[in-house]
Amino acid sequence: MTTGARTILFSVTDLEQAKKFYRTLLGADPAQDSPYYVGFEVAGQQIGLVPSGKGGGATPYWHVNDIEARFAALIAAGGEEVEGIHDVGGGRRVASVKDADGNTVGILQDPA
Repeated sequence: MTTGARTILFSVTDLEQAKKFYRTLLGADPAQDSPYYVGFEVAGQQIGLVPSGKGGGATPYWHVNDIEARFAALIAAGGEEVEGIHDVGGGRRVASVKDADGNTVGILQDPA
């Protein structure tokens, strides 16, 4: 089961510049602000900035109840692993896959 794509992570090269840009776009200050992740919460949506050194991409993350089962099902349905399941802090677990057309989608499970 999914509760929707409520998280979008943007890969950025300059975290401070990106923070300024998204603060202006969203009209809000970050709810989370650290050197490895800046997160905005606007209208039930989590917009995250992740410093990667490469920039240029955004990945929607679908919130799921069972990340292991959903990840396995996506791989069985022809998906290609981009990022295996791992904890990003506080018990939040994420993973991402590419579909047959090369689109990257993420899945995310928060702790119960």
